[in-house]
Amino acid sequence: MHSILTVTDSSRPQGRRVRQDEAPRREPRRGLLMGRPFGVPVYVAPTWFVIAAVITVLFAPTFESLFPDLGPWRFVLSFGFAVLLYLSVLVHELAHAVTALRLGLPVRRITIQFLGGVSEIDKPETARHEFLVSAAGPALSLVLGGGFWVIGLALHVDTLAGRMIALLAVSNLLVAAFNLLPGLPLDGGRMLRAVVWRVSGRPLAGTIAASWAGRVLAVVVLVAAVTWSLGADAGARTYTMIFGALVAGFMWAGAVQSLRAERLRERLPQLRVRVLTRRAIPVAASVPLAEALRRAHEEGARGLVVVDGGGDPVALVREAAVLATPEHRRPWVAVGALARDLAEGMRVPADLAGEELLVAMRGAPASEYLVVEPDGRVYGVLARTDVEHAFVAMMRA
Repeated sequence: MHSILTVTDSSRPQGRRVRQDEAPRREPRRGLLMGRPFGVPVYVAPTWFVIAAVITVLFAPTFESLFPDLGPWRFVLSFGFAVLLYLSVLVHELAHAVTALRLGLPVRRITIQFLGGVSEIDKPETARHEFLVSAAGPALSLVLGGGFWVIGLALHVDTLAGRMIALLAVSNLLVAAFNLLPGLPLDGGRMLRAVVWRVSGRPLAGTIAASWAGRVLAVVVLVAAVTWSLGADAGARTYTMIFGALVAGFMWAGAVQSLRAERLRERLPQLRVRVLTRRAIPVAASVPLAEALRRAHEEGARGLVVVDGGGDPVALVREAAVLATPEHRRPWVAVGALARDLAEGMRVPADLAGEELLVAMRGAPASEYLVVEPDGRVYGVLARTDVEHAFVAMMRA
């Protein structure tokens, strides 16, 4: 789980405001949308087709040795096994998602990819919720593995259906066992984090413990892969080494990233609108840019708020448009031609801070925001670039 910002030409000053179309940024495609069970979008990433092909090639000889008469159908059967295996992974991720939804935690999406699945869930606010959401996936995988095992006992083990059921039973049990390893970014690591969090009262303490455990496990996985490959033939040795290195790298990177994200989460409250806001002055839309900049310089301001006849703010002059306007043309360009109308979400409270600030900006992408006091008075202008610079500096600290 991964509990996750047109310059208008004008030859003379004009009072007309030109609305700039700054559409919200589209999130990058996550892959092929397969459906929305329980309202959660499920995507299959392109990398899944790679691992499906690998599984098809690796397991085809196994099915051929068990059933020599299959012929080319062994590849179809092997691919079918890959699909069933990752359907089990999907059910595992849905267990996380449904548990989170029942606890009131928003779930953005589930992505099935090369090394399994990822459920993007808002970070739980309590250790109990963290533990319950994390434990749900392995618990259901254990139930699936046990269920397939019981079904397999009722079937003849030497039949095609019996072999498939046995493979699914073992696969689900292995998925559960692997995910229960007590190290981030695995479910067991999140469960360990929740326990340490509950005992210490500090989420960061839990993340530190689970992150180091994850790094130790990554080394263990790599050493185990090397040791196992020493006794295998050349072909198996190559696959084992590559897969072991991929899993170990995934675990190490996930553990490091989880700790970095938690440290950043603790520092986020330092990201305060009042500290980052630029002083701004009100100007009419017809005022030439050169005159508006002169007034702003005299007032020590760095923001321009376009107001109507009654003095109410209606638009914000975009810094990028100002910088793109040559100095010799600034006396002839009205500020209204370089402004964006105030749209929904572009007014932010002066007391906003931390994660709430980032959520507000993500919900209404813009280059500038109008900052207002609780009583509605204008406090200034917040530039997205200032927030981004402060955020980067915070990450590097």
